Amino acid sequence: MLRRLLLRFRQRRYYSAAATVPLSAPTFAVFGANTGVGKTLVSAGLAAALLSSRSPSVSAVSYLKPLQTGYPADSDARFVFARTPALLRASSSSSSPRATRLVSSCRTLFPSPAVGAEAEPLRESQENVVTYGGDGAVEETKVLSCRTAYAWREPVSPHLAAEREGMAAGDDEVRGCVEQWLLEEDVGEGGEAWKVLETAGGVASPGASGALQCDLYRPFRLPAILVGDGRLGGISSTLSAYETLLLRGYDVSAVILEDRGLSNDKFLLSFLRNRVHVHGLPQIPEDPLDDLTDWFSESSSVFNVLKDALQSFHLNRIERLNSMQRKSKDLLWWPFTQHNLVPQESVTVIDSRCGENFSAYKIKDNKMMLVPQFDACASWWTQGPDSNLQIELARDMGYAAARYGHVMFPENVHEPALHSAEILLGGVGKGWASRVYYSDNGSTAIEIALKMAFRKFSLDHGILADSENSIKNERNIQFKVLALNGSYHGDTLGAMEAQAPSAYTSFLQQPWYSGRGLFLDPPTVYIKSEMYNLSLPLSMPHDPQTSDDTCFSSQAEVFCKSRDKSSAADLYLSYINQQLSEFSLSSNSEYLAALIIEPVIQGAGGMLMIDPLFQRILVSECKSRKIPVIFDEVFTGFWRLGVESASELLGCSPDIACYAKLMTGGIIPLAATLATEEVFESFRSDSKLTALLHGHSYTAHPMGCAAALKAIQWYRDPSTNLNLDANHMKLQELWDNAIVKQLSSLPNVKRVVSIGTLCAIELKAEGLDAGR
Repeated sequence: MLRRLLLRFRQRRYYSAAATVPLSAPTFAVFGANTGVGKTLVSAGLAAALLSSRSPSVSAVSYLKPLQTGYPADSDARFVFARTPALLRASSSSSSPRATRLVSSCRTLFPSPAVGAEAEPLRESQENVVTYGGDGAVEETKVLSCRTAYAWREPVSPHLAAEREGMAAGDDEVRGCVEQWLLEEDVGEGGEAWKVLETAGGVASPGASGALQCDLYRPFRLPAILVGDGRLGGISSTLSAYETLLLRGYDVSAVILEDRGLSNDKFLLSFLRNRVHVHGLPQIPEDPLDDLTDWFSESSSVFNVLKDALQSFHLNRIERLNSMQRKSKDLLWWPFTQHNLVPQESVTVIDSRCGENFSAYKIKDNKMMLVPQFDACASWWTQGPDSNLQIELARDMGYAAARYGHVMFPENVHEPALHSAEILLGGVGKGWASRVYYSDNGSTAIEIALKMAFRKFSLDHGILADSENSIKNERNIQFKVLALNGSYHGDTLGAMEAQAPSAYTSFLQQPWYSGRGLFLDPPTVYIKSEMYNLSLPLSMPHDPQTSDDTCFSSQAEVFCKSRDKSSAADLYLSYINQQLSEFSLSSNSEYLAALIIEPVIQGAGGMLMIDPLFQRILVSECKSRKIPVIFDEVFTGFWRLGVESASELLGCSPDIACYAKLMTGGIIPLAATLATEEVFESFRSDSKLTALLHGHSYTAHPMGCAAALKAIQWYRDPSTNLNLDANHMKLQELWDNAIVKQLSSLPNVKRVVSIGTLCAIELKAEGLDAGR
């Protein structure tokens, strides 16, 4: 039942952003640098070269035109269907003893109603059979399949035609047609089957929905054949199209263009530095009565070279994919991984990513394919789930890299760093923070936060004595943190000292670990049997009969401020005061100089929801004792829990907070430590020795700051983040409450935690399964 419920949820989602792509059949997408550059001529010439090929032997070519306008007067599929057999007959040698039978077909799936009665015969498959290549008996049969998916009468951009003729073609529908076409097995007699998809207009021309061609087909990431522009100005449009494809993660396998006497092909070959094959075609006759037979004959050698280049590209791609599992086992050292427990065949080979899915290389039933694989851990909790954001981030990062490269940060400022700081302080830091300190990852952000907190504590408690900030009895003073058992704050040495003993801090992992803290046992909240249940630790003695709020019917009750006057609040306050008093009596030289908590949810510690009431009281008690409060929001920040900052759920603010992961939309490492002005002032003086002497070479690197700015703006904008309730600045609950409650009632489910974008399900484990 658990599996069925999860599948039901997945089925309610939109069309998968990645798609299944078989690799046994070499498949290429023909893009154009502009409209009218000869994409269909290239498709027809390539099809003829393939079907006449002896090495490799090609048994079938399948051609698809997903979007066609100007139909039926203009039909690219019909052109390929009609011209390819003629080209084969014209180019075949009658002296060859071997004859070939070509079975070709052409069909239009969804013609616009505006096409009228002319559409009826075009819906049915038109077929043609020709024999070429010799006078002897037919020795083999080859197949040419040409297909148009959506066709409109008016010769305009597909988005205009769709609107004017009243026949929409949504992105999901178009991609569904393409995926179905990719999965079809074209049958010929031996040899390879090739597939060619021809796009409409230029690389950035709109599709029927308005999505750009390069974005519409991105889930398939088919290797691109870019048909360049040989006209005056064509170098610019070709390079723009080339870079647009690269920016979206396409591999451009070849550039081919008409030579109009301007040597565009030679310039492109030199400029691209042989990164891609560039092929020049003879000039296309401008006479509309010319049937192009002579032109195709003159171009045949170029198409044969193109065919060989594409074959080499495909074989090299397959060779790389097939070798990656073995090479990864020989060369890589994975984090959190025992390599002896990872068989080579279990290594997941990732070809690309689109939206929430990887495109993973698999071999199933001896068939090579790229299959969508849902990124269930959001690439270790960094991803903002939107394929459009992925494109926007790549564009903004490319701009920042081209504009700045890298800029050392001390005493310098650049716009990405400044603007992202402004949006951080106006968002997660609104109302309490005034300063942003950049670093490279969450663990480092924590180390910086600890340094900030310790300085602030030293000043507030007179440990920094005179005007030179010399330290009293320096060697006898030990700073420790107040933290929670089950917490996790990173893997650098200082961050590990601020967390309770665990497998991560054992002698095997960190022989220097001493655990410099007082670690409290927190009460947790979980869903079981459709109720929110409060679990109190054994170290917190209580009378069950006097506990008035250990079960709740809704999440709202758990976070309700009225609980501040409950018996649970009294219990928490007593426990916290007792622990702090016992610590203060244990030593005169040890100080609890910072409180560090993961607000609401402990992530790596097991997706535990800490009772917000407990954390709120803990923060209040520390502030009353002038113990600086650090919120580790590396995991919880930026809408993970349904609000921009988890401090909104707790109803209290920190002195210092750390952010990373979702901050850049999951595309590049960057972290930020936010602090109050009072914390910043504790480092100010006329001596550099009192400054915060911490940093790394790539502090506030422009690409990371540009990505953070874009991602944070994207999350906060209801026009891009469709899950955002703009009136309340909260996310709509991602998880269906009814399904969550059903899951919590299953006998094999121990507990469920569901909040915002997070849903964690812990299964009961017994015997040999325990601990796995």
